[in-house]
Amino acid sequence: MIYFYDGSRDAFLTAFLLAYHDEDAVLTSGGKQLALGQGSVFVKADPARAQKAEKRLAEFDRQCLDEISTILRSGDLDRDMVAFRYVMLISKLQKPIRSMLSEDAVIAATECIRRVGFEVHRFHGFVRFMETPCGALYAPISPDNDIADLLVPHFRARLPEYPFVIHDVKRKKAAVYDGSHVFTAPLDRAEVVLSADEQAWKRLWKDYYESVNIPSRERLHQMRGYMPVRYWRFMPEKHSL
Repeated sequence: MIYFYDGSRDAFLTAFLLAYHDEDAVLTSGGKQLALGQGSVFVKADPARAQKAEKRLAEFDRQCLDEISTILRSGDLDRDMVAFRYVMLISKLQKPIRSMLSEDAVIAATECIRRVGFEVHRFHGFVRFMETPCGALYAPISPDNDIADLLVPHFRARLPEYPFVIHDVKRKKAAVYDGSHVFTAPLDRAEVVLSADEQAWKRLWKDYYESVNIPSRERLHQMRGYMPVRYWRFMPEKHSL
């Protein structure tokens, strides 16, 4: 049986309970081709069932609930099954399993969590805000993983006096800090009016990049390792003004 759900943690936990005794269960929040004779069901989030599953898993390993949330943020197409196999093994052994690195389920879960955390770390340096006339800041990003709201604490601590929007254009959602509160919201596209000083800020980024670059010692392969090409789209230092 294939269990389709909307990608939220509550829906995942609901599907987990429903699929617990199904040895052939497949969980997915995306599209999947049904095999001949294979059944399917769309699972809606059931807060009562999700709370039951959460309480039970917390008895075995409270930290695994945060790990599940992180895995479900992954851009890995198999993330739903990675999370499902991980919690199934926790339920079977009834104890924390993250140190059991000989288990395929643990290896896959650990790698998903590592990639999400690593991308959050990278984007602390890769986000490029643009200033609007009112002083608020706007930054478009297109990360591999669903991390926009995970970036907010870092920039809120560094820029507490500036409201800002971090717009994940790939997932059409935004993480917003309004100066007091933090929230996420759907955002298909944004029409942003930039301040008169924005070109000067972009020039500063360009000048900084050129000042630290040594053309005679250019190492393109190394540079792409530190600053992957897929992130260049929104970085002014990599584009002419």
